[in-house]
Amino acid sequence: MLLTKAKIEVLNEGAAGRGVRESIDVQFNPTEYTLTKGAQIAEIAIPGIDSPILQFVAGQNEKLTLDLFFDTTLPDDTHTAGVVKPVTDHTKRVYQLVKIHAATHAPPKVRFLWGQGLSFVAIVESVTQKFTLFDADGVPLRATLSVTFREYKTLQEQLKELNLQSADHTKRHIVVQGETLAGIAAREYGDPAKWRAIADANPKLGDLRRLAPGRELALPPLESTPGGRIPS
Repeated sequence: MLLTKAKIEVLNEGAAGRGVRESIDVQFNPTEYTLTKGAQIAEIAIPGIDSPILQFVAGQNEKLTLDLFFDTTLPDDTHTAGVVKPVTDHTKRVYQLVKIHAATHAPPKVRFLWGQGLSFVAIVESVTQKFTLFDADGVPLRATLSVTFREYKTLQEQLKELNLQSADHTKRHIVVQGETLAGIAAREYGDPAKWRAIADANPKLGDLRRLAPGRELALPPLESTPGGRIPS
């Protein structure tokens, strides 16, 4: 069975550039990789209670971390018998991915692809090169690259995945300092004009222009009113 090699695809920039500008084959497949995902949580202190209320603020980018091994003394499909090249001939292509591209003033968007098991679109956040074998002249022959990829998604892609406008159950929200009904409606429903639905679901709010921090609000679903839509 033919071994599927992992590779890093450098993607074209711009809305029309959806193809692959460059493909970098890894010399040896990684032995493991790690995916990490986090969330930003705010603590809302309310006098008189034992623990602060936790309020979800935003998600964080997923990260892919892995080590890539390169060795120009070992036979592989890039090795020529009797000719040992500097390992930097391989590693510099990956190392360059974290540097600013002249045309875009930013590192390029890439995709780490490994057969059918992993396809990860990202920006390379960091690359650490560790050289462990040298020839008599000090030329590096073996290296391990520790690479961290930070997930890249456009706003349109994220909104499509979240489908925030199809809520079908009432949610609860703890007011944070400075929040307004219009701002909450914009985040939850994608339309600040839907603030009236939140006000109607919380009849004892008092001054609608000054929401008290720590106040719990009921956020009604979009289809909770006659006609299937929340009134503006």
